[in-house]
Amino acid sequence: MPNTIQAIQAYRATNRFRSQREQEADVFRTVTAALKTARNGSAIQQVRALADNRRLWTMVVDLMADERNALPEPLRASIVSVGMTVQREMDGDTPDFEFLISINENITAGLAGQP
Repeated sequence: MPNTIQAIQAYRATNRFRSQREQEADVFRTVTAALKTARNGSAIQQVRALADNRRLWTMVVDLMADERNALPEPLRASIVSVGMTVQREMDGDTPDFEFLISINENITAGLAGQP
């Protein structure tokens, strides 16, 4: 238990020096890495990776729909549209992992300020 507490404290201390965008990009990187591993993995790996991606995109869409969100309305609407497309792809019988990975990588690049 002491190691867990120390790890949490270290994580919190480190995150204080990182921007919110950097932290958000890291979340996308983590989920994308799981999708990359799962695309040729077992069915359970695929289910887990898709579930994580679904949770991420559900949260993104919910945040964009919040009227208190400071992003410009057209940008929020575009992100919601992408999120709905991602959700539809994951609802299919055979989700296209390459497509999902590509979308996540593009969002990550945008958050990281890369072209």
